[in-house]
Amino acid sequence: MCSCGIFPQFSITIYSINIMETPMPVTRQSRLNLHQRRLVKLENILNQLKSADQRFFWLRLTTFFGGWALAVLTAFLLPGTAWIFVLLVSMALFVVVVLYHHKLDIKRRRFEQAVAWFSAQVARMQLDWTKLPQPVEISAGSEHAFAGDLNLLGTRSLLHLVDTCTTSGGHARLRDWLLNPILDAAVIRRRQAVIREMAALPGFRNRLMLASLPDPKSTDRTWEVEKITTWLNTGTPPASFVPTLIGLGLLAVVNVILFVLATLQILPAYWQFSLVIYAGLYLLRYAEFKSLFQEAYTLGKVLAQFRTVLEFLESYPYSRGSQLGEICVLLRVEEKRPSRILRRVAWLISAASLQNNQILTLLVNVLVPWDLFFTYLLNRYKETIRGLLPGWLDTWYEVEALNALANFATLNPEYTYAEIVEPGLTSGESVLAAQGLGHPLIPIQVRVCNDFNLAQKGEVAIITGSNMSGKSTFLRTLGINTVLALAGAPVAAEVFRLQLLRLFTCIQVSDSLSDGFSYFYAEVHRLKQLLDALQINDQPGVLFLIDEIFRGTNNHERRIGSQAYVRALVEANGAGLISTHDLELSKLADENPMILNYNFRDDVVDGRMFFDYRLRPGPSPTTNALKIMALEGLPINPA
Repeated sequence: MCSCGIFPQFSITIYSINIMETPMPVTRQSRLNLHQRRLVKLENILNQLKSADQRFFWLRLTTFFGGWALAVLTAFLLPGTAWIFVLLVSMALFVVVVLYHHKLDIKRRRFEQAVAWFSAQVARMQLDWTKLPQPVEISAGSEHAFAGDLNLLGTRSLLHLVDTCTTSGGHARLRDWLLNPILDAAVIRRRQAVIREMAALPGFRNRLMLASLPDPKSTDRTWEVEKITTWLNTGTPPASFVPTLIGLGLLAVVNVILFVLATLQILPAYWQFSLVIYAGLYLLRYAEFKSLFQEAYTLGKVLAQFRTVLEFLESYPYSRGSQLGEICVLLRVEEKRPSRILRRVAWLISAASLQNNQILTLLVNVLVPWDLFFTYLLNRYKETIRGLLPGWLDTWYEVEALNALANFATLNPEYTYAEIVEPGLTSGESVLAAQGLGHPLIPIQVRVCNDFNLAQKGEVAIITGSNMSGKSTFLRTLGINTVLALAGAPVAAEVFRLQLLRLFTCIQVSDSLSDGFSYFYAEVHRLKQLLDALQINDQPGVLFLIDEIFRGTNNHERRIGSQAYVRALVEANGAGLISTHDLELSKLADENPMILNYNFRDDVVDGRMFFDYRLRPGPSPTTNALKIMALEGLPINPA
């Protein structure tokens, strides 16, 4: 355990408490229990590190001011330059304490990151949205084929649950896989294989996540890679930068020589005058170059952490034939290895880290132009890094997005991977077949799962049922699992077979006051988009999900329009489901065998509505509008 003394035992690490390589238990509950035990252990150690951090704060103050006080006292009590020796020894001790405190601070931050990570893991398993990091604010646009209807974006969404990426590129890649799937069975199967491989490597995934997490003090949970790219593409420092650096360097050498000569009583204290000249020139020009140092130092720190991630991906012992290893092959090309290129940058950042301590920064820069010197060295590495960074980042984005889906698979061991079927390769293969299908955003304790099958293109399943019986939720369940399947992620089902299909939904249509669109017009526009998509025969068919068709008009015209629309769907390049309250629409199954009826039922138990959310064949035998009105005390008898 971590010592509670002034100098804690730094041998304690996240890895040494056995939270990385422990094999994952088989069941969901046992995995949840494991994460909770890890979290308690990490929090205990973090509390000890925080206590030690407070003690170091007071030790630093005592060492610094005590050293100066001792030097002043020595100057009064002893003749000569003994006070200088005392001051130098005191400042050396202060530097040791600062460095030791810095080491402790790094360890404390790592444990803060680990606590945050495993807290989020527990929250993901329990669907505790309040304890998850806020999602990245994005919009797919109102014209997207399905994003607005399936709770894919925003708070309490699929992306909110799945996305563990810490770079903007990783976020974008994962989002693109979900919203713009590549309808290529080989691509999907290859991604499934990599996700399976990564899900079986908990040590790899946890180390990668902890190396990728930004500084806990930062309010932004995403790496700002664009700033690094901008820095790499900016021009060189002003022409006066190098002459200024050389001039200050020469003055610093003169200061040291004159100080030594004065100490040896060979010359008077001329160093005081040269020091004033040095300080004046430094302050005069530093304002011009200060932003260069701050920019180079800040972005250099990001590159240093990139080094941690990239070197981990570079050096990890991938097994023979590993598909994950193939993705990271660019990082292992000898002349392009990040370890070779970024090691120097890491050393420079370590040396420049005096910026973290204002007192020490002042003392050092009084002696030498430290900040400007390291600004010069960091800028020299722009050319080398500029040509390699895009390839490195692309690899990181790919692995990071895959890691998010692998983490989703690990937290949900009962989920399965979809069997992707290419149309036309197997005769008699269903368009979609699911067993034990549930919604991944509904807590497992209350989730109800159903079986469903669409046997062939042209089939239209009409789902009837009363209010709140589960029709809309079932459409979203099919849609969100289809999105996961096409992204290569596991789905919330026991079995899920799917032909390559374009997904299109019409569930959550809304009017637009700014555009002057009524609800009915917006729905008509959306359904016309679906018909247009169904007419494209040189692309995979469409899996359509329509909720409460033509609800924005009167009963008579809705029935006429709905019947005509369903007949058009049967003849098109697709298959799908339509939910409706209109029991008359279910009669279309009598005239066409491609139209199938399903229903959700309800009942009144002890004066309360009861729903079992089970999908059954056939049209709905019950309605509940009048029941609900009566239960709430509204009049239902006709006048």
